[in-house]
Amino acid sequence: MPLPSMDASRNEPADADLVRRSVAGDTRAFETLYRRHAGRVHGAVWRLSGMNAARAEELTQEAFVRAWQKLDSFRFESAFTTWLHRLAVNVALMELRSRDPEDAHEADVLEAAAEPVRPFCAGERGDLEQAVARLPPRARAVLILHDIEGWKHEEIGRELGMAVGSSKAQLHRARGLLRRMLGEHHD
Repeated sequence: MPLPSMDASRNEPADADLVRRSVAGDTRAFETLYRRHAGRVHGAVWRLSGMNAARAEELTQEAFVRAWQKLDSFRFESAFTTWLHRLAVNVALMELRSRDPEDAHEADVLEAAAEPVRPFCAGERGDLEQAVARLPPRARAVLILHDIEGWKHEEIGRELGMAVGSSKAQLHRARGLLRRMLGEHHD
């Protein structure tokens, strides 16, 4: 007997069914998708916005508006959550790109000043979140996309309109700044 397209653990419609119903004009199905995924979307854009609650709320709403507009382009080749998460991150990055570049350091200067690549470890999550929020926006975006979201420097460079070397330099810079900021709290 075929399994119904329901999530048995919650006895709720699967995302794919909700997407199909939403594309057909069922706004209640889309509201269910919103309630189900708004927390994760908000978390991603909140980090990218530097823990700015009002900005994260705006970006979350914008991401879901875009999702509604682009829903018919979802091809079911990946999980809806993956598609939505990428769309939300792109909304936050578009907002970041629309700002004036806050510091125009040359990539080779940053590379020369950068420490060797080492994964960043932190003992206190709250301190880490606060420190990440204090990073310059582009350095913060590169750090989050690379170390948290798992993007490659080529993808980051493409999305932020920077060279791969600049992405790597920004990551080095962000990690170094985090070490210094967190060192202030733990010395």
